[in-house]
Amino acid sequence: MGRSDGREVVVICLPDVPERRHVGDLPANVEVVLLPGRPGPLPDLTRVELVIPADWARQAVLAEFGAMAHLRVVQTLSAGVDWLRGRVPSGITVCNARGVYDGPVAEWVVGAILAIQRGLVESRDAQLKKQWRPFEPEELAGLRVVILGFGSIGAAVADRLRPFRVDVVGVARMRRQGVLGLDDLDEVLQSADILIDLLPLSAETAGFVDAHRLALLPPGALLVNAGRGATVDTPALVEALQAGHLRAALDVTDPEPLPSNHPLWRLPNVLVSPHVAGDSPTSLARAYALVGDQIRRFAAGERLENEVPSHLLD
Repeated sequence: MGRSDGREVVVICLPDVPERRHVGDLPANVEVVLLPGRPGPLPDLTRVELVIPADWARQAVLAEFGAMAHLRVVQTLSAGVDWLRGRVPSGITVCNARGVYDGPVAEWVVGAILAIQRGLVESRDAQLKKQWRPFEPEELAGLRVVILGFGSIGAAVADRLRPFRVDVVGVARMRRQGVLGLDDLDEVLQSADILIDLLPLSAETAGFVDAHRLALLPPGALLVNAGRGATVDTPALVEALQAGHLRAALDVTDPEPLPSNHPLWRLPNVLVSPHVAGDSPTSLARAYALVGDQIRRFAAGERLENEVPSHLLD
């Protein structure tokens, strides 16, 4: 379908939620198909070229991929795309929401570290029991913090931690200026007081923080996971925690949601939150603003931002 001004009409599918107002004005050659903001029947997606799945509709949209003959782009509202692994037909570009959640995730990581390191979790536990138990919490200054998965979120965490006078070591998939590679990890773990796991989940990273690597951490080290739960070998982590070798702050777990009878709930040296580190009204607004920018680029035939590497989709 064309237009008299020469620009081809592009059909996009957008969740019908209040936050879509942050998408902004769209070009005249954009036709919008609205996806229900809550569970319900899907609209006709056969003409859609760019789809932004609502969280509830992820699996339903995946099931429609075979019928979406014109689909060219999947734009996620999340930074993680593990739910798309092995499910994206050849020739379809996937873009994520990288950068949208950097600030809130970094705030959660720093807050979790402070809560455990400065004894706030221990104090809260004592408060619930109405017990006045003086103790001597440790400082952050002088500690070595290893950030595993040093992308945009890792950089935001590092920026917020450095004023505490910690030694920050970044580790990424490939070594680059100022950042170590995965080949360096086993050596650097042996001197890590805090390990922050921000790895995305892929075939390469599933169970990457295993029993061997957990054992390399010094006694009393703190594992903070705000990436994906399945990047850590959960049984090995539970064993290390039960032995008193490690402490942990977990925004993500494997399995997720965490079953009510799981041992991680009962361990005193663990802080668990329900995968909310990146969530805030502001971050959701940023996600839809990013969506608007992407739609305008797509409609103009421009290169899209945040294209996901193929190794994260295998």
